[in-house]
Amino acid sequence: MTTFTALGDSITLGVGDPVRVPGQRMTWRGWAALLAEGLCDPTLHILATNGALAVNIESEQLPRALELRPELASVVFGVNDTLRSGFDPDRIAAAAMHTVGALRASGAEVLTMRLPDPGRMLGLPGALARPLARRAHQVNAVMDAVAERFGTVHFDAASDPEVFDPEMWAVDRLHPSERGHRLIARRFHDQLAAAGHPVGPAPDAEPSSPPPSRIAEVGWLATKGTAWVVRRSTDLVPGLLAMAVREWFGRQAERPWAGQEAIMAPSWNPIGPVTPIAPAGPVPSAASAEAIAQAELVVRDGPAPPAGPAANSGPARDLAHLVSGVEGGDLV
Repeated sequence: MTTFTALGDSITLGVGDPVRVPGQRMTWRGWAALLAEGLCDPTLHILATNGALAVNIESEQLPRALELRPELASVVFGVNDTLRSGFDPDRIAAAAMHTVGALRASGAEVLTMRLPDPGRMLGLPGALARPLARRAHQVNAVMDAVAERFGTVHFDAASDPEVFDPEMWAVDRLHPSERGHRLIARRFHDQLAAAGHPVGPAPDAEPSSPPPSRIAEVGWLATKGTAWVVRRSTDLVPGLLAMAVREWFGRQAERPWAGQEAIMAPSWNPIGPVTPIAPAGPVPSAASAEAIAQAELVVRDGPAPPAGPAANSGPARDLAHLVSGVEGGDLV
């Protein structure tokens, strides 16, 4: 059996790939569920949540993932972090290093991904796109360091030419369409196979559902999309405008990521002295005590089984069971 825990935000939750499960209303499927269908005897646990930041994944999703003792885990995030006014690359780096380090210490193979620049996907004007692009580059630099440090299966979606095909994206241009989710699943499947991980057939490249009608897309933009624009207009847009003004006057809008050299050093330890991955060293202040305790428990004794039926799980070959177990998966 392959236990697969998927951590992250709405991309991993499957937003942009709606499916109707018999007897239920529409829900999201997404790349993680598609990838799980190509694993051997899989059990999928989607822990991703809408709007999650790197620190949310570390503090809320990681402890639950460690309890499940996965053979395979994914940590995919970044868009929400770049679209927040309180962007802090060092805090993102500490959270990402601790999350992936704890999962690797528990014995999991970990999937990570570099994401394309959201400013390019949204078609923002240059003055606003440039500072957002810098943030995207910093988050990708963090994930590159994570991948190098812990030997993850790392998909570079920022450089994959197929990613920029408009058919790969939903109407909001921030979430993959069904075709885009299938591309992500296929890329990870190919890399897992190349790394010697036991896999079954690759997910199909072609969508199984017709694309949404123009009326459906306009309806989404007029409801959910409008609410999103209002939220971001009061958070991100003023910050981007301020950064654009500073850039216009020749001042650097974003400080560089200062922590890369320190966390790549052999003495840097993301989860405490019990991990076999690195020598003992300081625990970063951004790492949560609860997540550290969970990581130590996995390495030392193994986790206690969760009480009651396992939530968010189901054999991936049974789509109805799989999708019904996805937390927060209802189409909202």
